Amino acid sequence: MAMKDLQIERLGDVLEKSLKRFELATRLDEYGVWPVWNDVVGKTIARNAQPEKIRNGTLFVKVASPVWMQQLQYMKEMIAEKLNRRLKSEVVQNIFFVVGRVGDQTAEGESEAPPPAPPEAPQHALDEQFLDSIKDPDIKQAFQRLLKGYSRRKQSG
Repeated sequence: MAMKDLQIERLGDVLEKSLKRFELATRLDEYGVWPVWNDVVGKTIARNAQPEKIRNGTLFVKVASPVWMQQLQYMKEMIAEKLNRRLKSEVVQNIFFVVGRVGDQTAEGESEAPPPAPPEAPQHALDEQFLDSIKDPDIKQAFQRLLKGYSRRKQSG
């Protein structure tokens, strides 16, 4: 056999060509959301919302309740921006929330919901406890504005 006619290519180059040919590179980029989700959104949100699937730039996220769906609806652009920044690519163009059972997918194996607060605790203390559990400053600020608006509406009506 004549070996001089064989062209040697790097494995990485062969894989890159194959990924482009089968259009798998985009899919691989999309599935990069799962490993970074919990870290990007923080423990509290991760306990109550998990990515379900991604199609054509729309990330479908399962949330624990309608309340979580509403709260996260206000934050979806910020979450998409943070995911894209982390993935270094415009992978998530839109987020669609669906209410359903959210499995325990946090890395630390935490329970699905935080322990209940004592019944005599005032609402403000509960809000502060919740806000203290959020590490990301942008998400924390968004929830602070949301809680302030809610308390103003509750007091006036």
